[in-house]
Amino acid sequence: MEQLKNAPSAALLLDYDGTLAPFHIDRFQARPYSGVLSLLQKIADSGKTRVAIITGRPLFELKALLEPLRNVEMWGVHGLERLLPNGCYGELPIDRKCVALLSQAKGQIVQAGLSALAEIKPGGIAMHWRGMPTHEADYTAVMIRETWKPFADTPLLRLLEFEQGVELRVAHPDKGDAVATIVEESEPQAQIAYLGDDFTDEDAFRALDGRGLTVLVRPEYRETLARAWLKPPEELCGFLKDWLDHAG
Repeated sequence: MEQLKNAPSAALLLDYDGTLAPFHIDRFQARPYSGVLSLLQKIADSGKTRVAIITGRPLFELKALLEPLRNVEMWGVHGLERLLPNGCYGELPIDRKCVALLSQAKGQIVQAGLSALAEIKPGGIAMHWRGMPTHEADYTAVMIRETWKPFADTPLLRLLEFEQGVELRVAHPDKGDAVATIVEESEPQAQIAYLGDDFTDEDAFRALDGRGLTVLVRPEYRETLARAWLKPPEELCGFLKDWLDHAG
């Protein structure tokens, strides 16, 4: 925080689900913790900090959940989508081979009768079993992993674990690529932090290692590359307040 106070600029990078908002069985109802949006708005409005939300969600979902937050940068589907504060939108193309493989993977999920659990996104398919009884969730998880193992073994796709689900998606970009882009765009003296909760955020922690602060945000600790650990929502809000005090 002392380095942040004396830095010419800063970047605060944050995951959404599990970090800024608690998980919800209905993902469209996963609203941020109380007070988080207000703090992020004040940090963004201070003018010194570049605030960026980097999520696995498509941007149309993220924007609805972050209303009325303004002047922040948003990265959707692990970096495939990017929306700048000025409204400029960009989307990276997806390799045709990846599209074909994901189409096959989707077909297998339909054949297995699991299409109701699927979230189809650009460059990926996420399967959610949040809210299921434990025995049913365990069986479903094993079934999906076995079904998708041949696809995950290709260099073009990755099978990513997240809280109560898995996602088969293109290998790149990932959250680490998004972080690397922001680091490259930042001046050398900028103070940068990334806050995230699940295994998809490990790519971001790895990309920022040695260049900024990496923070795991979870009620329970797990093994991680992150250098610090915060429990939401109290410690998360405390961190954001400290950031505002030192960079405001």
